[in-house]
Amino acid sequence: MESPSWPELPECPVCLQYYDGACTTPRVLSCGHSVCEACITQLPNPFPQTIRCPACTQLVKFPQNISSLPKNIDLLRLSSLLQNPEKPISPKPKKPIEELSEKDHDFMPNLWDQDFYFSWKDWILSEDCVVIDEFGGVKVGPTKCLMKENEVLGLVKVGVLLDDDEGGFVFSYVGKIMRVLCGMSDGERDELGLILRESLRWSRVCKVFGLWYNEGDQGVYVVCESLGCKVFEKLDGWEKGFSDEGNGDVGLGSDVISGVLMIGLEMCEAVMGLHFEELSFGCLGLSCFGFDCFGHACVELGEFMMMGGSLNKMIAGATSSKQETDCKELEAILNSFLLEGFTFVSPEMFVELLRRGGANLGPDFQRYGVGYGSDVWSLACLVIWLLVGEPFIDEFRSYISCLLYFTDKEKANCEVMYMGWLDKVKILLDTRLKLESMSLKEQLIRCLNLDLGARPDVLDVWKCIRGMLVDPKFDMAVTSSRTMTKGNLRHYLVLGEISQLIYKIMKGPENQIKGVVQETCEVAEQVKNLRKDRDLTGALPAGHVKSIDLDCHLDCITGLAVGGMLGPGGFLFSSSFDKTVHLWSLEDFTHIHSFKGHDQKVMAVAFVDEEQPLCISGDNGGSICIWGISIPFGEEPIKKLVAEKDWRYSGIHALTVSGSGYFYTGNGDRSIKAWSTQNYTLSCTLTGHKSVVSTLAVCNGVLYSGSWDGTVRLWCLSDHSPLTVLGEDSPGNMASVLSLSADQNMLVAAYENGHVKIWRDNLRLKSTAAQEGAVFSVCMKAMSIFTGGWSKTVMIQQLQGDNNSMDVIPIGSIACNSVITALSYWQGKLIVGQADRKIKVYQYKV
Repeated sequence: MESPSWPELPECPVCLQYYDGACTTPRVLSCGHSVCEACITQLPNPFPQTIRCPACTQLVKFPQNISSLPKNIDLLRLSSLLQNPEKPISPKPKKPIEELSEKDHDFMPNLWDQDFYFSWKDWILSEDCVVIDEFGGVKVGPTKCLMKENEVLGLVKVGVLLDDDEGGFVFSYVGKIMRVLCGMSDGERDELGLILRESLRWSRVCKVFGLWYNEGDQGVYVVCESLGCKVFEKLDGWEKGFSDEGNGDVGLGSDVISGVLMIGLEMCEAVMGLHFEELSFGCLGLSCFGFDCFGHACVELGEFMMMGGSLNKMIAGATSSKQETDCKELEAILNSFLLEGFTFVSPEMFVELLRRGGANLGPDFQRYGVGYGSDVWSLACLVIWLLVGEPFIDEFRSYISCLLYFTDKEKANCEVMYMGWLDKVKILLDTRLKLESMSLKEQLIRCLNLDLGARPDVLDVWKCIRGMLVDPKFDMAVTSSRTMTKGNLRHYLVLGEISQLIYKIMKGPENQIKGVVQETCEVAEQVKNLRKDRDLTGALPAGHVKSIDLDCHLDCITGLAVGGMLGPGGFLFSSSFDKTVHLWSLEDFTHIHSFKGHDQKVMAVAFVDEEQPLCISGDNGGSICIWGISIPFGEEPIKKLVAEKDWRYSGIHALTVSGSGYFYTGNGDRSIKAWSTQNYTLSCTLTGHKSVVSTLAVCNGVLYSGSWDGTVRLWCLSDHSPLTVLGEDSPGNMASVLSLSADQNMLVAAYENGHVKIWRDNLRLKSTAAQEGAVFSVCMKAMSIFTGGWSKTVMIQQLQGDNNSMDVIPIGSIACNSVITALSYWQGKLIVGQADRKIKVYQYKV
């Protein structure tokens, strides 16, 4: 026999304790729900004399004396009857509240997730922080960020937005950069982020400020600090060496050697800093270094990235299209890099570049790998070049010839040839360095060892140079506790993803853009043909906006409302200055019926979804028409009401429906009137605004009203009592509220000055300039905000973040032909009413 089931004891929805009348007394809130006395005092109190019910999230009035709230006697009696001392009932565990409402369609998919945006947003520079003059010079714009006035900047293109105008939809400045970042591979983004972060950590590395989008060529650029003066441009006499005049055979003077060693020391520090972070350049050129304002040598990452991309491009071009490597062409490439940027490519790096470029190399070359020692090799060449000058350049050309033989699998004595070249370098150093500098010569020769593993670390080179400059007994510098990692590198910058990306951009952007222009023209033609019919599901490339026109009104559109499920797709209602309300099918957007009963301009329209569906419209003369929504549609309204008015104020400016037996009108006489949907009588009048009530919205048991007085008032729907006022805290900056939109616990208000304010749980989160000129309509769905107004553009923004940090991200815009006067949203479609009497329906093709 089954044991009897015991009913559960009534409990507080907050602390889950059973009501007992002693410690846990249920008190009834004005919304009808009960909460224990102790928990009521702990509930959030966003505004004076209001709390939010934990059961229905409604804002309700809260008296100063909690004992004035009635006890729930029925719950106490039920709890007493269910108490059974012989069979105690264990407490019920708290269950998570599941979302029961069906998720609506999004107008646009989530192009990037929230974490992705917050990881990159701080690296996106403002649109006007960089200015390119008519001569191609890069200047600091009015928004300087971390940049100094008149600072020289460098730009490195790392991406191109090839689909800027997607069939009428244009991404915002931030959206364009995010689109390019989303299009990168994980490796490219990781390396780009690493370069951005590490540039700010080391004093010998020029800063990388962030990412900037150039409208001119649709490119995304890395904005870098550029010192402007290169090391080789400031070293007079390097071509012939720094030998003392008339004493060339004796060698360099001590002061010359010290000057060269100071430059070499600082180059070592720049390279060493990135080595500590497990980064390697791969090869170095003197063009990558410059002097800062204190005369210190720093590495310029922008120059280095460009050098890496150019090197990859030239070698790939010389090898990819040929069966056999053209030695003369490769020799010309290396010589050009040697003469233009004084770039010294190590043997193993050259082999790897040839392999990446598609050259056919034998198995003997598998043992050569790139590592930290590749930077050491290039760094040693730079120091030797500064000491020796032009003779070393001549010998380096011999090395290039040797290197080309080295990559020819038919030559077996390549290592012998390399050692012969190294002996010649030793002789040059012997003639330049004095006996007391022989330790430096030995260290530099070790750096040029063909075996990468036998080369010293950059730290060892730095110690050797520093030991020659500073007497050990006076060297008070603390020896670094960090050690160089001998393991695998995280990134080789020359062989890395960013250099390959820059190489691809250099490879053929003109052809790519030409193809995109042609594709854009084809898309525009498809959109044009699409608009001739009323099919929003027709074929169109993904990532574009489709639209159709609804054209029956004879004057400006004033309101839009969606509802009614008599048809397969429901109905769209539109009101206009032409004194009519039109009914459209949401299935195929065909015109169904016209309601003609107003004598004045119709200002607002709403739909009542009850047992008897109704359409309600109000005009600027104060008349309210109630239309029955049943087939066949009637020619006359089933009821016509007239709002009270005086000679100063008149007219209906806003309409909304509560869903609980009332509809509300915002009136020119500064009041809100509540009307019964059962008997169409005036139930009450809500007063408090000081000017025309221009907009209304209902959500979660709260009526929101916006007015030309610049405030938003909140009213309790259960008893129509006032709750609070938003916007009174800044009377000096007030502008007329023209539109409201509420969704869940979010409220958005649009203002005449082009601003939008956002509240969450009635606490203001953001105030931002949405458009230039008045915003006549705002629509919010989930975390997307649509605004339209005087600028003839629909701006699309998204909210991303949490309670602690919320950002309003401009996603993009849709240009329209006229001023936008009304917005609505339905199942992934954006419906736009315009002043030119047209209604447009937009859908984003995923």
